[in-house]
Amino acid sequence: MNKNQLRKYAKLLARTGINVKKGQWVVVQAELDQPEFVEMCVEELYRAGAGKVTVEWSHQPLVALHYKYQSAEKLSAFAQWEIEKLELRKKELPAMLYIESADPDGLSGIDQEKFTGVRSARTKVIKPYRDAMDNRYQWCIAAVPSKGWAKKVFPDLMVNTAVERLWEEILKAARADGPDPVKAWLHHNDEIGIRCDRLNAYRLTALEYKSSNGTDLRVGLIPGSRFMGGGEEDLSGRYFNPNIPSEEIFISPKAGDAEGIVYSTKPLSYQGELIEDFSVRFEGGKVVEVKAKKNQQLLEKMISMDEGAKMLGECALIAYDSPINNSGVLFYNTLFDENASCHLALGAGFTNCIRGYENMSIEELHALGINDSVIHVDFMIGSKDLEITGIAENGTRVVLFKDGNWAF
Repeated sequence: MNKNQLRKYAKLLARTGINVKKGQWVVVQAELDQPEFVEMCVEELYRAGAGKVTVEWSHQPLVALHYKYQSAEKLSAFAQWEIEKLELRKKELPAMLYIESADPDGLSGIDQEKFTGVRSARTKVIKPYRDAMDNRYQWCIAAVPSKGWAKKVFPDLMVNTAVERLWEEILKAARADGPDPVKAWLHHNDEIGIRCDRLNAYRLTALEYKSSNGTDLRVGLIPGSRFMGGGEEDLSGRYFNPNIPSEEIFISPKAGDAEGIVYSTKPLSYQGELIEDFSVRFEGGKVVEVKAKKNQQLLEKMISMDEGAKMLGECALIAYDSPINNSGVLFYNTLFDENASCHLALGAGFTNCIRGYENMSIEELHALGINDSVIHVDFMIGSKDLEITGIAENGTRVVLFKDGNWAF
């Protein structure tokens, strides 16, 4: 891959993704797959004004080994230094850059019962810190290719060729394949903002989804909530882009207000395994039944993480005729596949989807209907004939999507 173009991608993540401020501490979390690119990111963060950059490395095969040989008790336990690190993060609020590259099948075969139990135990400790930091720092999730991921996406290519091809698709999806990715993102965010303003002007109270694959779902919205997309601001007024790429306009629906059934249209990569060809049925706002042709038990474990895991935390609108979907590439990675077409998320909602959220406590936001959970898992439901209708406060029905794409 052209190093000059990778440098532009690194600059995009530093200046548009994180939008680092002078003297700021930035933490980069990455796997060992692309150390040269991580080095570029660190340099670009410093060039953008960062005062300190810390890199935290991980390696998926080591995770598998830990789960093979350590007990659940040891894996669940927190060392004192881990608690102190959480306390420091809560106090200092560093910006966070997450660089994904995991193999979608990289944890296939591990004890999922053990994995789920450990994750649940650790998340209960981490969640109060996460809640305390919510909306108070910049963060960005982006991706680089690994050999395992590249071979999953392009199984017929030699490894090095597959990695090169995945780089090309990542940069294209991230709008980082042109001469000025930062400028391209400014234009992209402006377009998303215009559409958000139009959606918010409708003052919708519900969304109805219908598709010939069997999807027939109604989801209630929270009065005073808003559609968002592209860049956003933290409570200090710092603008950043949390996802690169991103094509979505999203809202957090009202927890406990969903009726009907929805069918997935792409595989879901969860805990290092793929869940495929599944459906989710809601009654009284909660999931009452899931079915999957592959990994149904894993899907059942996911929705049993806590009570909030059975309720919706996000409704995201993306045209079926999107750049990522039109690429014809199935990424087996939620960051990309969720931006190919419409998706929903089970689990935690976004508190900043409520107008005036900055003047409310997290308890008040949950009481309004923002879902609370230890998970937030997106799954794709967009299809070429998906229709979405919005219901306004006065009962007017507004066609938002027709034949899988925006109706306006």
